[in-house]
Amino acid sequence: QLQLVESGGDSVQAGGSLRLSCTASLSGFTRSRNCMAWFRQAPEKELEGVATIDTRDGSPYYADSVKGRFTISLDNAKNTLYLQMDRLKPEDTAMYYCAAPRIGAGCTSRIQPGAFTYWGQGTQVTVSS
Repeated sequence: QLQLVESGGDSVQAGGSLRLSCTASLSGFTRSRNCMAWFRQAPEKELEGVATIDTRDGSPYYADSVKGRFTISLDNAKNTLYLQMDRLKPEDTAMYYCAAPRIGAGCTSRIQPGAFTYWGQGTQVTVSS
């Protein structure tokens, strides 16, 4: 049974950095997907697409709110997706989730939750001012 397990969330001060990881329990899972993504949800707010990566060529896509501060990457050998978060702001406080689509589905210019089938349980990031 597939599990996506996020880790790396923590409480940090504004301006700090964190690296989130998302490891798939099934060997070869990330290589089998054309796209992987990170989403976040702050209290009383909608789920927001943060970043995607095209697993075929490594092309990233970022939401405007994180562009220039966050970096998405993928290590297929480790079956792990990463999100490097630098210059964190209080508004980055949220539960962060990794997600993967069904086989064959690729990344699109809009990071829509409905396009993703598999989700992790989330890891909490709290940024204090």
